[in-house]
Amino acid sequence: MKRLVLCAFVLAAPASAMVAAQVQQAQADPAQARPVVLQKVLVKVNGAIFTKTDLETRQIEILQEQSQRTLSQLDLQNDAKLRQTLLEITPALLSEAIDELILVQRGKDLGLRMTEARFTEYIADIKKQNQLDDKTFEAALIQQGMTLDELRKRFEREYFKTGVAQREVAPRISITEEEARQYYRAHPEQFMKPTMVTVREISVLVPGETRGGEQVVNVAADEAAAAKIQTARERALKGEDFSALVTEFSESGSKANGGLIGPLNLNELAESLQKLLGPLKTGDIAEPIRTPAGYQLLKVEAKDDSGAEPFEKVRLDVANRVQGERGQVEMVKYLDGLREQAIIEWKDDDLKKLYEQFRATQKKDF
Repeated sequence: MKRLVLCAFVLAAPASAMVAAQVQQAQADPAQARPVVLQKVLVKVNGAIFTKTDLETRQIEILQEQSQRTLSQLDLQNDAKLRQTLLEITPALLSEAIDELILVQRGKDLGLRMTEARFTEYIADIKKQNQLDDKTFEAALIQQGMTLDELRKRFEREYFKTGVAQREVAPRISITEEEARQYYRAHPEQFMKPTMVTVREISVLVPGETRGGEQVVNVAADEAAAAKIQTARERALKGEDFSALVTEFSESGSKANGGLIGPLNLNELAESLQKLLGPLKTGDIAEPIRTPAGYQLLKVEAKDDSGAEPFEKVRLDVANRVQGERGQVEMVKYLDGLREQAIIEWKDDDLKKLYEQFRATQKKDF
C-alpha cells in the first residue's frame, strides 16, 4: 500500500491561538474552562515551533518501521536497544524537521497554496493505486493511528517541499548532451540490459500417489518418465525437430504452443535454472532436470546476452540519473543558504548540541 505516513510536524500558529483562547475562557468563566494541554517547545524556526510531542511522534514512526511492530513510550523506556537506536536517529530527525519547517515557510513565501481540490485528488490517487474504497481507506488511516486532518497536514507539507524544489532547485540542474554522454561512458554498469532467454520445453509428468495419507513417488513411474525424457533428448541431439518432439512427448500446458516459453530474464529465474541455462547458447539442449511435477527438457530457442544498452536508447534514463545526483547536491546548497538566513532558537541545549554535531558531520561528508 502506498505509504500514508509521511513526516509529522504540527505548525504552531493554530495550536497557540487555541491555547490562548482556552486560557481567556478559563479566566472569564472558570466553570466552563476546558483542560489546557501545553506542549513543550524544543526549537523555534522563524517563529514556528517544533515540540516534544512532534519529536516523539517521528521517533516512534521510524522505530516502528525498523522493528516492524507497534511501539509505545513505555517500550522506549524499557528496551535498552531501542533507546540506543533512539540516540542514533534523533539528530537526523531534528535536522529533517528544521529543514522541513524552513521549506514550508519558503513555499508560502513563494505563494504556493494547497487547495482542497489538490488534496481530494491526492486521496483519490491513494485509493486508486491501492485499490481501496472509502471504508478500507478509513480503516487504513485508523490502523496507522492517523486522522484525515493529520493526513491533510502531512500532504500539505510534502506539497510545499516539492513545490519549492521544482521552482528554485530544478532550474539549476539542467544538463547538456555532452554531460549526459560523459556520465554514460563513466557508468556503463548502470545501463546494462539483462540476459534474456527463450526456451522450448518438453515436460513428462510423474503421477503422484497417496499411501497412508502421505504423498509418495511411484518408483516405476518415475523411472519410465526419466527414460522417456532421455529418449526425447537423444533424438533432439540427432537433429530431429524439437517442436515435433514437443508434440510427441510433452505433457505440459505449453505443448499447445510448441513448448515455447519466454523471453525470460535470466537473472529472475531460480538459481538452479540460471546455472543450467547460463552457459548455454542458442540451439543448445540442456540436460533433463527433475521438477516437482516430473522431468523437464529445455532447448535454448534464443538468447540475448547482457550488455550495455546504446546511449540513444537510455538517453532519458541517463539524464534522470545525472539530474538526480546533481539535484541532491544543489538541494544541499540551497538548504544551507536558507538555514543561514533562518532564526533558529533552541529551547533544549542537549538537543541543540546533537543537532549541531550532526550538521557539522554532514558538512564534512559533503
